[in-house]
Amino acid sequence: MNNEVTNYLLAYENMKIIQRKDMFNFSLDTVLLAHFCTINKDLNAIVDFGTNNAAIPLLLSRRTDKKIIGVEIQKDAVDLAIKNVELNQLGDQIEIVHSDIKDYVKEQKKVKLVVCNPPFFKVGERSNLNDNEYLQIARHEIKINLEEIVQSAAAILDNKGRFAMVHRPDRMIEIINCMQKYDIEPKRIRFVYPKVGKDSHIFLIEGMYKGNKGVKIEAPLYAHEDDGSYSAEVRKMFGEDEHE
Repeated sequence: MNNEVTNYLLAYENMKIIQRKDMFNFSLDTVLLAHFCTINKDLNAIVDFGTNNAAIPLLLSRRTDKKIIGVEIQKDAVDLAIKNVELNQLGDQIEIVHSDIKDYVKEQKKVKLVVCNPPFFKVGERSNLNDNEYLQIARHEIKINLEEIVQSAAAILDNKGRFAMVHRPDRMIEIINCMQKYDIEPKRIRFVYPKVGKDSHIFLIEGMYKGNKGVKIEAPLYAHEDDGSYSAEVRKMFGEDEHE
């Protein structure tokens, strides 16, 4: 297909990702979430809701050798995700499942970590009116909304399992209320800023299923320097100093 392009996944050596120009491509949000979520020794498996082209599972494979399952509703994205897993020879670790998240969680064993880079916009909210169907589904809550995502995470999380998500700060109160409704207690929040002196445009949140109350607000993360280049912390996430 002539609208497919193969890129190196950030600066990671030997990791490639096929993306389609007409579909949702991985962004800073994806990278931040893959580095933010807690990976500890009691982890049994990770489920990525709405994996798209499997960017998050690919990045997480650099942090853990545990099983990673990417769930995706769009068939074309599933095909691309499977190609990416095979391209990086990660078929033994990463499994791609073509399913609606709401259906997937009904008959699955419990896991210790669920991650999700969800659609940020409510249906009817404007992001880009020129978006094609692939992008509309990735960016807008057409196939699944915020509450359904949180409810699905709660359904599949083991006791004290974690749910990590990246989203827009203007929906933070709604997200916290929704998590608590389904017994996922927010434990860590980190605000991301385009640069020093600007308002936060992204935030990361991780909650624990049936966890104790008490949240930690982590140090701010600045995405860019004043000159527009990525900050040292973000460049490190991009793997740029991995071989220095």
